[in-house]
Amino acid sequence: MSVTATPEAHGALELDPQRLPADELKRLLAQMITVRHLDTSAIAWQRQGIIPGYAPMQGQEAAQVGSIAALDMSRDFVFPTYREMGAAYAAGVDMAEYMATHKATWNGGLHDPVKHRFTPIQTVIAGSALHAVGWAHGQRLDAIREGREQTDLPASLIYLGDGASSQGDIHEAMNFAGVFKTPTVFFVQNNGWAISVPTERQVAGGSVAARGAGYGLPSVAVDGNDVEAVVRAVRAAVAHARSGAGAVVVEAFTYRRGPHSTSDDPGRYRTLEDERRDAGPDPIERLVERLVADGELTEAGVEEFRAEAAAFEERTREAVAAQGPRPGAEMFEYVYQETTPVLQQQAAQWREESDHA
Repeated sequence: MSVTATPEAHGALELDPQRLPADELKRLLAQMITVRHLDTSAIAWQRQGIIPGYAPMQGQEAAQVGSIAALDMSRDFVFPTYREMGAAYAAGVDMAEYMATHKATWNGGLHDPVKHRFTPIQTVIAGSALHAVGWAHGQRLDAIREGREQTDLPASLIYLGDGASSQGDIHEAMNFAGVFKTPTVFFVQNNGWAISVPTERQVAGGSVAARGAGYGLPSVAVDGNDVEAVVRAVRAAVAHARSGAGAVVVEAFTYRRGPHSTSDDPGRYRTLEDERRDAGPDPIERLVERLVADGELTEAGVEEFRAEAAAFEERTREAVAAQGPRPGAEMFEYVYQETTPVLQQQAAQWREESDHA
């Protein structure tokens, strides 16, 4: 499997050839280094018993940080899975609040999804695709109802993996988006593996982007280890979606360098030699080498980014470790907008048993 795909657009989509400014690339690099440090540390936290479980994302830093950089986080909305820690950090989500799901403190994370334009973590495979398309369709309906032109709509971005692309929800979401031209970007992180199953054994044709044509959606295949290529591809996709022209499929070819989760042993289905051969260039080292070679960054500057990342990780670890259990009564308070007699009965029974205990 190759993860170094040349950016290629299909359908009515044109990529901006303009290179990103060095200052923006350095900002993205700092984010990627922080994300890598935090991701590696989260695995250690699980081993230490600070959190019960975690889904690593090493190797996907450029795909996640780059895709968020292409959005307007004051108006767009992000719909993540359980492996988007890097996207959450780049979107400004508090990392301790994000980690509440992995701490088993609060399902979906304690962050405010409306404030951060970043929905709660979704663990149902492909389930949030329907939410992303529904939200985007709502933006169209609002514009129609208010008599506004549908030429500058807020966009939704849904993260999914190559494995999730085989779920029926993706077909329904892409078909609906194609029919109603919703301002949605389907951002596929093809990391080579659906848990233990390689892409070529579960994605017919080997490409998710190619499926866009079947729904009338333009698509882009991009090197997901190149943060600049990701930013350019997603910016083009978002511009297309905003204009009222409809949804776009972006497939970022990258590689999951670690286990599927902290309960997974990747050694059971691939070797270290397989990983070295298939993973492609490390997205962080690749950008460091470019910026240093261009004279835009020194090794001392890289070390400064790493020191800041280490300090941030320590603050986050302390905040996560300090999280205590939530009040048990909350399990009855956030089920429905208006409570039901059955739920009230269950809450009363729970209080009686808890008080007795």
